[in-house]
Amino acid sequence: MSEFLQVKDISKVFNPEQEFEVAALSGINLAIGRGEFVVISGPSGSGKTTLLNIIGGLDAASGGAVILDGLTLTDLAEKELCLQRRDHIGFVFQAYNLIPVLTARENIEYVMKLQGKSQQDCDARVVEIAEKLGIAQLLNKLPNQLSGGQQQRVAVARAVASKPKLILADEPTANLDSGTAAELMAMMEKLNREERITVIFSSHDPMVIAKARRSIILRDGRVVQNEITP
Repeated sequence: MSEFLQVKDISKVFNPEQEFEVAALSGINLAIGRGEFVVISGPSGSGKTTLLNIIGGLDAASGGAVILDGLTLTDLAEKELCLQRRDHIGFVFQAYNLIPVLTARENIEYVMKLQGKSQQDCDARVVEIAEKLGIAQLLNKLPNQLSGGQQQRVAVARAVASKPKLILADEPTANLDSGTAAELMAMMEKLNREERITVIFSSHDPMVIAKARRSIILRDGRVVQNEITP
């Protein structure tokens, strides 16, 4: 398995140079191979979301480097970083973050439209992904017409539709019941396998954690476990 993502000595300090500064991450070092299915877990406040946001370029590190497929993201100007996020990183949030005035189809194709893909290409890819995720019958519905589980499937479809190299999912099952959460994780496993996309997700749910093939545990902003699951 080739080395794909490198996190080198990443630190994050909130409120630096103030009396109440908080060290959210301290000296994080990780190397993740292409195509891995990884969970980051740990107690509330351990730094899971902060780490995902820095890997995805949504937040700036206080120190260190993130290297994705040979490119140092932490060295990029904001415009270049936006293009990298658009073209190579898909995001799944626990609050779904669908655009409420767009249909499921329009939400799924949104990033592809930003990339300049033709409507024909968008239509074909939306149908392909919707069928894999069991939401083909929902494509013309607005987000407020969908259940939480259906909205999260649409969010996953949007994340993978543009064929990113990496998907980052922050507590993707947090707002779902256990049955729906298990279904969603099975679908994400299938997409990871079939689309060959590296997936990193955060969770505190034991069922979700058990699905991962690498388990990374944070505590107080530091890695305390990094193990391949047998």
